[in-house]
Amino acid sequence: MKPFLITFFALLISFQTLAQDKKSYQIKRTDYPPKIDGVLDDKAWSDAQIATDFTEFKPDVGDTAPDNKKTKVQMTYDDTGIYVAAYCYDNPEDIMRQFTQRDNFGQSDFFGLIFNPNNDAQNNTEFFVFSSGTQADAVESPNYGEDFGWNAVWESSVKLVDDGWIVEIKIPYRALRFTQQEDPTWGIQFHRHYRKTREQMTWSAIDVTKGNIGLYNAELKGIKNITPPTRLSFFPYASGLVSTFDGQTDSDFAAGMDIKYGLTENLTLDATLIPDFSQAGFDDVQLNLGPFEQQFSEQRQFFTEGVDLFSKGNLFYSRRIGDRASGRLSLDDNESVGDFPEKIQLLNAVKVSGRTKNGLGIGFFNAVTEKTEVSITNEDTGLKRSQVIEPLANYNIMVLDQQFNKNSAITLINTNVTRDGDFRDANVTGLLLDLVNKSNTYGAIAEVKMSTFNDVQNKDNGYTARLGLGKNSGNLRYSATYDYADENYDINDLGILFRNNYSNFNAEVSYRTFEPSKNFNNTYLGTWINYNQLANPNTFTGANTGFNFNGQTKTLHNLGINGNWNFGKQYDYFEPRNGFDSYFVTENYAQANMWISSNYNLFFALDANLGYGRLFNDTRKNFNNIWFGLNPRFKFNDKFLMVLGFDYDNYTADRGYVNGQEIDDRILFGQRDRVDMTASISGSYNFNSFNALTLSFRNYLSTVTYDNSLYVLQDNGTLNRSDIYTKNNISSDPDFDPDINFNTWNLDLSYTWQFAPGSNLTALYRNQIFNFSNDSEASFFDSTGDLFKQEQRNTFSLKLVYFIDYNDLKNVFKKKSKTS
Repeated sequence: MKPFLITFFALLISFQTLAQDKKSYQIKRTDYPPKIDGVLDDKAWSDAQIATDFTEFKPDVGDTAPDNKKTKVQMTYDDTGIYVAAYCYDNPEDIMRQFTQRDNFGQSDFFGLIFNPNNDAQNNTEFFVFSSGTQADAVESPNYGEDFGWNAVWESSVKLVDDGWIVEIKIPYRALRFTQQEDPTWGIQFHRHYRKTREQMTWSAIDVTKGNIGLYNAELKGIKNITPPTRLSFFPYASGLVSTFDGQTDSDFAAGMDIKYGLTENLTLDATLIPDFSQAGFDDVQLNLGPFEQQFSEQRQFFTEGVDLFSKGNLFYSRRIGDRASGRLSLDDNESVGDFPEKIQLLNAVKVSGRTKNGLGIGFFNAVTEKTEVSITNEDTGLKRSQVIEPLANYNIMVLDQQFNKNSAITLINTNVTRDGDFRDANVTGLLLDLVNKSNTYGAIAEVKMSTFNDVQNKDNGYTARLGLGKNSGNLRYSATYDYADENYDINDLGILFRNNYSNFNAEVSYRTFEPSKNFNNTYLGTWINYNQLANPNTFTGANTGFNFNGQTKTLHNLGINGNWNFGKQYDYFEPRNGFDSYFVTENYAQANMWISSNYNLFFALDANLGYGRLFNDTRKNFNNIWFGLNPRFKFNDKFLMVLGFDYDNYTADRGYVNGQEIDDRILFGQRDRVDMTASISGSYNFNSFNALTLSFRNYLSTVTYDNSLYVLQDNGTLNRSDIYTKNNISSDPDFDPDINFNTWNLDLSYTWQFAPGSNLTALYRNQIFNFSNDSEASFFDSTGDLFKQEQRNTFSLKLVYFIDYNDLKNVFKKKSKTS
């Protein structure tokens, strides 16, 4: 441990300097702002500096483009924004331009524009325009990567010409965060992508072996006498919904507004008033037989946009807000409950975030959910009573994140959940350090977090810590990490944590190539080893090792193979579900998986994988797990794409805890065969960059069939076949059956029209069916037939969102005032 600490503290006090000759662009003000139409005949471009001589970084490194594929970029500005024109030379037949929706790169060439007003190499704002005219934008930092959930409202236009394509862009100042300075120097970068060959070039050359592209930004100079605008935008919405289920029709109308307001030059307030998430997507629900909850991705835009600061330390799982009720029902034997809500209504949410010129990131998030009650009926007397299952609750996050050395940061974050009345409150505080030397070659991480929860009767504190060190540049890379959490550490009121009580060691080594070889454009080969223990008591729980290889061929096909081996005995303290009093032992499990993703540029492409796993254990030779997936893609033309999917996963002679069964202090396990099948279709027809028709369909079927004989978990973690308990007698309920047939069907069909910048109209039709039974041995067609006998939920919704900028509104009133 001593050499580890010596190296760690050496990073704190010793840094190398990054020597680089930075390119510089001298921008000039214009009194004649260009029209954003893709035609470069505007006076503003006549004397603007030309940036050219781009340098390739993928797949070759250091090459320059030939004259017929070069790029010329010009910039100018006025009091309202910055204008950019890029002439992207190319052979017209080589330009790929698939029409997609916003932030979907698809198979298109693109031109990228990156600003960094603080010139700190850590907080880039990225704008991309595809040859099809579609836009994408993101905020980027080496600490969290690119966040395409961030959206701004800006203008662009594309025009195809005989020797390439032209893009014109206006970035209004409201889309950037900067302080007023007399003679500022901003970071700037231009990025060109040739989709057909996957060549990528930048104006200021970057070193891909060291990452952190912000270190290689050029400098933008010449901006003078501009004032950060009043950043105030309104997104009023109106929505209508009609839903039919089980013979009943419900309708709803909602109206509300989202607001963005620049509190200061760097801090922005986002608020959603009377939020409406009626068009949030379906979750990919699966049958869960394990001891841990399922995690679903966030579908609500307010919680996906601009949340990079709040994601620090992995303490924020936004699905907790407005999720299931936290309270438990207390029912007598003669009582029944009425409709139980699946989700809790969100009343409002606000977030404040930004970063000062000195690199201090400030984040504040707050959301309130409403008090929710259910009606309980006494079946004997008919009397009704109500019970609160979720009180008025407040969710809060505060973050301070100080960046330094252009690639490092120290963070203090606190999350808090306060519930009204006799319900659980929770608080988590974390201190995080992400340290990288200035040459971006070595890094260290250190984290310590404390959780506190108070459920009225009990109050406990829990702790976790993490320490890691590694080389993060060059062909050969390596790292070592130690993770610790005690048995009281719990972040699940506002975060997600699958398990605590661990003391784990991890080491990784990898080798990657960056330049093409005879057969590959690039390759990656990595291996790792994990050694895991409980924190209390300090006892071994398992170890595993594995490898991963992937690469891209010269023909732009991606492929890989990976493997994992849990060597020796593994002690699972979670599957028995009785705290840490018991464990279940498995031994020598190994698996391997291979995959391919062919060139998406072609009419037909295929994503496919095949895997196999088994236990190398004399007592369980019959356990096998085989899985495969086939996902063919058909790009009929630049507007129409369809992707089919079929995934199959088969477990033979698997063993696990039986549906919550513990009898006479004995924990029962069952041996089961399980088959999971998922069929899916996704398709899109984009009429142009602003109109799209999309289809999303998913059918998921899972069957689980138990052997009649059951097993009793022994004190040493092994299983003994029971002479008493069988599948047919483990419950006092004569209808109890652990076998499962779990079948879901979800279909979304939507039309989206962006009728003005930042303004959209979306029409959505939904169809949803669900069936749960014990007929686990039914065929696929019989299961599907039973599914369609269930009641279907049909939903149609229409939502209009309109973008209003305060500055545009103010100018309208000024013009009216002058006219009058």
